[in-house]
Amino acid sequence: MRNLKVNGERLWASLMELARIGATAKGGVCRLAASDEDRAARDLFVRWCREAGLQVTVDAVGNIFARREGKNRDLPPVMAGSHLDSQPTGGKFDGAYGVMAALEVVRSLNDHGYESEAPIEIVAWTNEEGSRFSPAMMGSGVFTGVFDLAWVKERPDNLTGARLGAELKRIGYAGTAPSAGRKVAAYFEAHIEQGPILEEAGVPIGAVSGAKGQRWYEVTVTGEEAHAGPTPMGKRKDALVGAARMIERVNRIGHAHAPDASATVGFVQVSPNSRNTIPGRVFFAVDFRHPEDPVLSAMDRELKAECEEAAAESGGLAVEVKEFWYFPPTPFDPRLVGSVRRATEALGYPYRDIVSGAGHDAVYMAKAAPTAMIFVPCKDGISHNEREDAKPVDLAAGCAVLLEAVLDAAEAEKPSGQSGG
Repeated sequence: MRNLKVNGERLWASLMELARIGATAKGGVCRLAASDEDRAARDLFVRWCREAGLQVTVDAVGNIFARREGKNRDLPPVMAGSHLDSQPTGGKFDGAYGVMAALEVVRSLNDHGYESEAPIEIVAWTNEEGSRFSPAMMGSGVFTGVFDLAWVKERPDNLTGARLGAELKRIGYAGTAPSAGRKVAAYFEAHIEQGPILEEAGVPIGAVSGAKGQRWYEVTVTGEEAHAGPTPMGKRKDALVGAARMIERVNRIGHAHAPDASATVGFVQVSPNSRNTIPGRVFFAVDFRHPEDPVLSAMDRELKAECEEAAAESGGLAVEVKEFWYFPPTPFDPRLVGSVRRATEALGYPYRDIVSGAGHDAVYMAKAAPTAMIFVPCKDGISHNEREDAKPVDLAAGCAVLLEAVLDAAEAEKPSGQSGG
């Protein structure tokens, strides 16, 4: 056990200073990807990295890498990080904690004058949330070859149509470093749980064994616009009525595969969106999650059948169900997960194994390098919400585990680097 300590007070102070950028009235943050607020958060992070003596580079999709050299510069780096962008009504800790915890690891190594064998890199990924530009996890997706760089740069803002590439250039984070093909020895991501399991169990650390698979859909329901007054109820082709029936069935599908399934409709657009016109078109998004791929496939079949049935019941509407994002359940690297467990035990913290119900950049990084995650509790399990909260002592504990796990990987005699992308 190394006699190295993290500075929990400094970690908390950095999180609180970062939370001032895009702060909302209810105590959360709004830092949408490639917005002015995102730029300000990136600028602050880059300044802190340079003050810590790190070499900062930015790739073509805006991912920020901050490198601390090791004794052997030829070894692939051990990476740790997360993201700085948020939901429109997001919290202070989702993503930001992982970046600040990685920064605190490096600051602590500086404090102790400790030189690791392999280089250590902090990464802040672009557009993990997918709330302004869809789909989510674009920066890590480009890095690992899941997404094509040119396609990602042309993704439109969901409301204004502005392109991600142009917005990254506008805020000064369209970099020149390669976006794929780099070797990484290991990747770690510390994160709040975003669920209630750890808090309810009274356990400060979750050793994340993997992540649920996800399927995202875009559903378009087409009926016929008509005047709300003269059109008889029996003659209507009301797209919103049909969509409402479909949304209720999405919820029913989730309950049918409980307790591990999640089924959500969180985005809806109604056209023409006029109070005295029968809606002629509705667009909505569906999010399915489950730790077992066969169950996800069954949910997929059920969604398509239920939407067709609801369309027929609603006056003969047309419905298109298009899957536009999918990743299977993702196991994390057993060796690195074991390292997280051992670090937690050595530090004297209780822990439990846990599966992530949320998508994280770690899911894509697991395609390119050995990967593990560390969860800490959040109050009431609430996230993607302005009242998202976490205890300083838990955040410090997760950071201490991260430090030990990162050094275990960085001190390996021959880290097993794999290519990103």
